[in-house]
Amino acid sequence: MTSSMKLYSYWRSSAAYRVRIALGLKELGYDYYPVHLAQGEGEQFSDEYSELEPQNQVPLLADGERLIRQSLPIIEYLEENYELTGASLMPTEVRERARARGLAQLIACDVHPLGNLRTLKYLQNELGLDDAARLRWIQHWLSRGLRAFEALIADHPSTGDFCEGDAPSIADCCLIPQLYNARRFELDLSPYPTICRIEENCADLPAFSAAHPSVQPDAPK
Repeated sequence: MTSSMKLYSYWRSSAAYRVRIALGLKELGYDYYPVHLAQGEGEQFSDEYSELEPQNQVPLLADGERLIRQSLPIIEYLEENYELTGASLMPTEVRERARARGLAQLIACDVHPLGNLRTLKYLQNELGLDDAARLRWIQHWLSRGLRAFEALIADHPSTGDFCEGDAPSIADCCLIPQLYNARRFELDLSPYPTICRIEENCADLPAFSAAHPSVQPDAPK
């Protein structure tokens, strides 16, 4: 295990959760730098952090002097720069890699942004939605996204123990944090049996359990 990297993270950020899983699968050590997204106006808007990350988001990975932003590029950077370390985060074949990327982006690009903290704050503060209306909003988009995800992996010949084959990939790194969010927002996951089966397989791996929000240094005790 190395410790040359710094991960700027928030315990409940699903985007940061993806990267923590990837770092665990790659067996890469890192120092954890908490950025509290919900304290006061948000530590992500501090002058110090804004200088590092003008988008005021987590995760942010510092590898030496190099700063890498956005969870999917960080995961691909870890795969490409540390190819011989730990497990591979991408399937071997080009077609399988494309499928894994597509599943990852379904979560990271289509589902997650509609229910993240800044979206929910805007719905509340600017549009005046109450808690019940915001819950209906996020449950709608979560269920729509997971329904599509389930359709893409159920009975697909490339689906194995995990989303793509029998080893976890970038797709699983994105799926599992979104299921954590789904439970937070009281979504029934029983309509998605393939997704739930894959989640159980991921839960058996130390990289996933060590990345869980509840065990992060900044998680409420």
